[in-house]
Amino acid sequence: MPKVAIVTGAGSGIGRAVSLALLRQDWSVVLAGRRREQLEETAGLAQGGQSLVQPTDVADEASVDALFMATADRFGRLDLLFNNAGTGAPPVAIEDHALDHWKRVVDVNLTGAFLCTRAAFRLMKSQDPRGGRIINNGSISAHSPRPRSIAYTATKHAITGLTRSTSLDGRAYDIACGQIDIGNAQTLMTQAIAKGVPQADGSLKPEPVMDVSAVADAVLYMAGLPLSANVQFMTVMATQMPFIGRG
Repeated sequence: MPKVAIVTGAGSGIGRAVSLALLRQDWSVVLAGRRREQLEETAGLAQGGQSLVQPTDVADEASVDALFMATADRFGRLDLLFNNAGTGAPPVAIEDHALDHWKRVVDVNLTGAFLCTRAAFRLMKSQDPRGGRIINNGSISAHSPRPRSIAYTATKHAITGLTRSTSLDGRAYDIACGQIDIGNAQTLMTQAIAKGVPQADGSLKPEPVMDVSAVADAVLYMAGLPLSANVQFMTVMATQMPFIGRG
């Protein structure tokens, strides 16, 4: 019987790449995201597996509950949740950071991951066989920030705490949780990196990027482990990007 995954932010970038990689391995994948058109496009690119398009706003409790209900109704269980949906705020000085922008980043990046994790626990604890795996998309900003990224960086640090608490609380129910911290994957959202991004010394410099398929391969490895084993934290990044030694 095929394993079942939910991928949030599945309409583009890392979420799309991971969804397609899972489908190629004959997983059944629920494609979650705010824009139906992009989710349908992801589904149309699939080679293998079964997909279910489920428009979802991860920051909305009712929308998240509907996502997991649709998953249970269609596939009967859940083996993997990839908490991938995320957003950022305009890169401004802290004193100019709008509260609305802060709240939106927290709602999507942190509260959204919590709501999905809570719903996954409810389903994974009750299904037979019991258990499953949750993988959180952390970002290397969970370790070291870029300039003018206070909201994004704060939420990614918080994701590390969410990962640890989820891993601890899931032990009794065969629910494993790990985190993948990604640096400079080449997607539409990161096109500016190759052109030039702010550095800690105030300069603007281009940075190396890596193909997003490397991220998908890493997630596949984490997802493919038996529940008796877990990758607690993994960093996958462009080899020559200025992360180690940043600043």
